Amino acid sequence: MTFTLHPQLEADTVRVTELGLCSLLLMNDARFPWCILVPRIAGAREVHTLKSEEQATLWREVAHIAGTLEDAFDAQKMNIAALGNLVPQLHVHVIARHSADAAWPSPVWGNGAPAPYDEDSLAERLALLREAVTR
Repeated sequence: MTFTLHPQLEADTVRVTELGLCSLLLMNDARFPWCILVPRIAGAREVHTLKSEEQATLWREVAHIAGTLEDAFDAQKMNIAALGNLVPQLHVHVIARHSADAAWPSPVWGNGAPAPYDEDSLAERLALLREAVTR
């Protein structure tokens, strides 16, 4: 079985870079600094089904991206979640939150319509993330 990104994630995100285990994606919603990590493991649906080394790598990468977003966007709170109710492929959301953001203090899911990045804003956000992740 070969790893392929779920079509909904493909439609809703932009690829940032590849980490050791995960593909790092940017949610195409400019209202929030919102990344998604997807382990490149075919058929993976749940964290607890991963091998222990894979679990450890996943959480190290999640923590690294959370710290990166927290620093880059001066976040008040980091939201980290692996829901998978609509997209069964294992993926972890990492979202930098602020009291002035469009959904605060509620969850971002289902809260208003996404605001896709324009071409220039997307290029800037991707450049910022790619540089910050490699520090």
